[in-house]
Amino acid sequence: MGFLSIFKRKNKQELLLPETPQSRDAVRYGAERSRAESGTKSERLSLAKNTDTHREILYYLAEHDPDPKVRRALVQNAALPIQASGALAADENVDIRLALAERLIKLLPELSKDKHSELYAYAVQALGTLALDEVLKIRLALTSALKDYAYTPPKIAGKLARDVERKVSEPILKFCAALADEDLLEIISKHPASWAVQAIAGRSKVSESVSNAIIKSDDIPAGRMLIENEGAALSKELLIEIVDKARTKKEWQKPTALRKNLPREVALSMLSFVDDHIKSLLSGRDDFDDETRAEIASVARRRASFTNEHPRKDGESALQHVRRLAKAKKLDEDLITDAMAMRENEFVIAALAHMSKSDEASVNKIMEMRSAKSILSLCWHCKLSMRFAFRVEQDMAHLQKDELIYPKDGTDYPLPEADMKWQLEFLGIA
Repeated sequence: MGFLSIFKRKNKQELLLPETPQSRDAVRYGAERSRAESGTKSERLSLAKNTDTHREILYYLAEHDPDPKVRRALVQNAALPIQASGALAADENVDIRLALAERLIKLLPELSKDKHSELYAYAVQALGTLALDEVLKIRLALTSALKDYAYTPPKIAGKLARDVERKVSEPILKFCAALADEDLLEIISKHPASWAVQAIAGRSKVSESVSNAIIKSDDIPAGRMLIENEGAALSKELLIEIVDKARTKKEWQKPTALRKNLPREVALSMLSFVDDHIKSLLSGRDDFDDETRAEIASVARRRASFTNEHPRKDGESALQHVRRLAKAKKLDEDLITDAMAMRENEFVIAALAHMSKSDEASVNKIMEMRSAKSILSLCWHCKLSMRFAFRVEQDMAHLQKDELIYPKDGTDYPLPEADMKWQLEFLGIA
């Protein structure tokens, strides 16, 4: 390709670094061009090292000079146009590619001031090529420099985070703040290795959506790390899910009990299955007031004795069990709440059927319908609290966050009585 044809499609001003404008000296330009095309190695090396060499000449040498020493000198020349980075990123010489990576990283803070500029795009494109380099030490060099670098381009972070080599991807996954949530979510869903999910769980900041994905992955070590991570955003709904999973994932129980700002309801829900040590951690939390700690201790004792004090007799159905307890005036909201916490769902269904003067099939149908309005109407009809009804929405019907109906003012039923009566009529409950 001829010398002039290289620049035919390029505006000459584009080749100049914005902070160092350059005007063409026609005589010197002609001499430089002649040396670049047919000069000796020493002459070309002198051109490559000189910051006064016309930028177009430097660009030409970057694309066409056969000697790696000349091309290496170009990378170290502060006047080299950034547009030449694309050619050098694909250079056959490893040392040149490493030197280019170092140069581009140093330039990123200045280029990042205008992330929509062509110069920034050229730099990111070259770094993207280097991030996929077949030589491991180049990718390692990028990871080492960019893992906690404030100006890391998100696209480059995403490429390095997906690298097949753990030594490359793990530091980015754990430390790089530029890595987008979209990348993290895709990696969690597709990466087969547990260490990748654990690296993400250990990030200094973890968003709610990423936290949800980590818990849904059912990776036990990653889940424990996430719960222990104070920088991880865990919604109340996710904490409820964590507690539910902690029944079989015992490694999650202690960090959940120690989690800062643990909601009272979540703490109470753990009491049905954790051992005495975890119960003591919950009741001894400094961030709970005396009333809450006393309630935790009381509920812990009550739920521990649920099976022993209120056992079902041999041959007795759940409904017969409920009716016997009701006759003995032992059936109340606390007892049904304890049963729900103990996952005694058959008992809860029978209790709601008894209290609504309905039958178990009708109550089961309401749960299967997954209608929050129907559930609230049933619980209201049974003279149970809205707080209890909200638990039924979550624990029995397993409604999603956007399906739930929340208490009014924290404790009251939010639906008008007329609406709930209509719901009961529709359900066939008097």
